[in-house]
Amino acid sequence: MNIAVLSGKGGTGKTLLAVNLAAVAESSVYIDCDVEEPNGHLFFKPIQVQAQNMAIKVPVVDDRLCNGCRICVDFCKFNALAYIGDRLKIFEHICHSCGGCLLLCPEYALTEKDKYIGKILRGVSENVTVHTGVLNIGEPSGTPIIKNMMADGEHGRDETVFIDCPPGSACIVMESIKDADYCILVAEPTLFGVHNLDMVWELVKLFNKPHGVILNKCLEADNPAEQFCFKNNISILGKIPFDQELGNLNGNGVVAARANEVYRSLFSSLLQKVIKEVEHETTLDT
Repeated sequence: MNIAVLSGKGGTGKTLLAVNLAAVAESSVYIDCDVEEPNGHLFFKPIQVQAQNMAIKVPVVDDRLCNGCRICVDFCKFNALAYIGDRLKIFEHICHSCGGCLLLCPEYALTEKDKYIGKILRGVSENVTVHTGVLNIGEPSGTPIIKNMMADGEHGRDETVFIDCPPGSACIVMESIKDADYCILVAEPTLFGVHNLDMVWELVKLFNKPHGVILNKCLEADNPAEQFCFKNNISILGKIPFDQELGNLNGNGVVAARANEVYRSLFSSLLQKVIKEVEHETTLDT
């Protein structure tokens, strides 16, 4: 079962939820797809960590063979190739590694090389297997790293996989939720929170993913995000109160569900509601 946790912006409580749900599950996998700023490992503090360097393929030109035909330049829709001053220039940072230029070159002047863009760290924290994607500073896209983590053969069929998505709704988020069985949208109780909730709600509808909302930082006052859910008939899975102690634990990098029985009960209850929703959706599909 793959459960994706996403939000329209950072700081909403996405990692708080994903980390604690993974912690209260009997056996789980936590995948941190926020590769530009991963922080799930700061809570789990995994041991037995193994690193895998991640590389993409980028073209290399042999100037002795290139005749300046510009077929590759015309083909590349990402403008990663240009013919300047009688030489082919390759802009690696905007290359999407499709390999089309190699296939089309009539002189076989193009080959490929590895370009390292980051790494994947895999470790263990009690009942949780922790996968962390780390994108090198300055790299434009972490999609290849996310794709590799999501395809990892180590994810067991009997384990619950929690996918901590990047904030927003860009390509890296789409890659993160592509194989999700269910999506949890985390929202704050403000008008700005409604805007961000609407953004990711449109995304999961586009992907036709079963989904529900968890409202974070809830107060006794009016909750615009809750009203948005009522208006649009979006399932509310539960609420997390605005709680100073929970905030302190989270700010100190502590897994709240492991440190306090009250929070363990809270997140266990939320997990059971999510599991019931997933099972319900599975029944509808069959």
